[in-house]
Amino acid sequence: MTLAGAAPSAPSSLYRFQNVDLSLGGKLILNDISISVRKGEILCIVGASGCGKTTLLRLAGGLFKPSRGSVLFDNAPMTAPRQDVAIVFQDYGRALLPWRTATGNISLALEAAKVPAGERPRRIEACLGKVGLSGHADKYPTQMSGGMQQRLQIARCLAQEPQALLMDEPFGALDAMTRQSLQDEVLALHAETGATIVFVTHDLEEAIYLGDRVVGLLPHPGRVGIDIPIHLPRPRNQLATREDPEFLRLRRVLFDFIETSEGHRS
Repeated sequence: MTLAGAAPSAPSSLYRFQNVDLSLGGKLILNDISISVRKGEILCIVGASGCGKTTLLRLAGGLFKPSRGSVLFDNAPMTAPRQDVAIVFQDYGRALLPWRTATGNISLALEAAKVPAGERPRRIEACLGKVGLSGHADKYPTQMSGGMQQRLQIARCLAQEPQALLMDEPFGALDAMTRQSLQDEVLALHAETGATIVFVTHDLEEAIYLGDRVVGLLPHPGRVGIDIPIHLPRPRNQLATREDPEFLRLRRVLFDFIETSEGHRS
């Protein structure tokens, strides 16, 4: 309950990275990462190749454990994958099971969550509808375009009803028009579900278009180099948003950051 005249409290953090280091094979990959991600926020992560963007996402998904520091999810240590954290991978072709139909692929997530068999058809139908695949329930992944396969992977993640959706360059292999369409679908799903989204991308314009905030990593080892809020109006529009002077200013800021960081070594 909010007292009369009092401002509503800011959303609490769903994720907190606290002074996180990660070493793999004796090499320091991430160094002293401290980031908070608010509940319901879309945080986009950019950076030069090899700066540790995907590794950071894997920490958020409980696939790696920090060598130092801690990763907290809803104030509890993130030590293993969780049912309420879903990961959308870039390689949708390998993420989907080719011997299962669209229905069967989504059912996989429900089976893992031990959802009763009688409840699954309703949940599957709803997930397919959310990503525009209602008429494709009986198709196999090989019968679908790349964009449809990525929609199916997203639908399978939505079946988990996640608090957090982690997306690792999910549209990198798609053509420009399909990519823009899926960007808008992600924003629509975010508006509907309120899920927290952490989105890794090489595309600076994509990061600005989607994000409430953009974090840029410096390479070798990966560490936070820039953290900027995005104050562009929502809902976003592929033409109007990208023509906004603030969008162009932010693109320049991030471009300069990446250009500088490409040659940055510790």
